[in-house]
Amino acid sequence: FWLKPEFLHLLAPSFDVPLPLFLPMAAAVLARRAGYCALRALSVTLPRAAPVASRAVFAPALATRSFSAVAKVTKTLQAEIKHEEEQYEQAKEIKAFLSKSDFKLVETDGDVNMMLERKVGGKMVRIEWQLTSPFNPDMDAEGDAGFEQEATDFCVTVEHKEKGSGLTFYCSTQTGEDHRYVIGNVKAFSSAEEKDSVSAYNGPEFEDVDDKLQEALDEYLAEVGMNNEVCDFIDASALDKEQREYIRWLKITKDFLES
Repeated sequence: FWLKPEFLHLLAPSFDVPLPLFLPMAAAVLARRAGYCALRALSVTLPRAAPVASRAVFAPALATRSFSAVAKVTKTLQAEIKHEEEQYEQAKEIKAFLSKSDFKLVETDGDVNMMLERKVGGKMVRIEWQLTSPFNPDMDAEGDAGFEQEATDFCVTVEHKEKGSGLTFYCSTQTGEDHRYVIGNVKAFSSAEEKDSVSAYNGPEFEDVDDKLQEALDEYLAEVGMNNEVCDFIDASALDKEQREYIRWLKITKDFLES
């Protein structure tokens, strides 16, 4: 079942299915199986509408073909759901981390965002990131040997609960065992409005800051709970979230077509 997107035109004629309905679904499933993150947009030129007098002749045939297309798409969806659910297994790091951490995980089905939060004294600490794709677009066609997960971008916000002032550290995970994250910028804000402003100053590049200040800020992050275990959780949960959302998408799509 491993086909490249450019071969889709060879697959479509073998099914008695209107191309506008079949091709986007087939492309999505094939891309996921092959490990592609993007497909060239597919377009189909539809025939011009027939004269009104002749529509009654072709309407039953079109309705039959449309019904057949829905049946085939839902059958393919069901097979994909079965495959994904059989293959799905939550990483052990996720449950292990949550069972012993002071952080609470906050997420919503259908939302790509995830957050860990905890209280430290009079301040609230929030670590936020998004799901990530399990596929590497640069992966060798022969397999995933030597594949390493890409970095996950995240931010750590430490906010005074009463004053609304605080700091936001913009970071990324990195491979290794000594220090699993790097800091890009540190934003300081005096109010909730400034924190959420898209034009607010995000602070200097962290590597341009004085070395002693870099070290002190890094130690501050550690004091509010940032460590290698959190990075392991962020990477694992970002992939897990994408897998769960994909299965949810398959089920919602199938339920809609069957309704």
